[in-house]
Amino acid sequence: MTDEMLTQLGMNLAVPAFIAFLMFVIWDLAKKSNAGKMGTFALFIALGVGFLGYTIKIVLQFVINK
Repeated sequence: MTDEMLTQLGMNLAVPAFIAFLMFVIWDLAKKSNAGKMGTFALFIALGVGFLGYTIKIVLQFVINK
């Protein structure tokens, strides 16, 4: 396995798994703090914007390279 293959594997598997874990952490934080519907929404928006940017980057790279 080359370095490039390992990097690609990590970007395709590890980063989305890490994002899913962080979404669980945000949900758990909202639940434990009794944030309510609006507070939970605000947490996901405020903390999830970076994930959205990463997802958009992946989609744009796929479209450009295709």
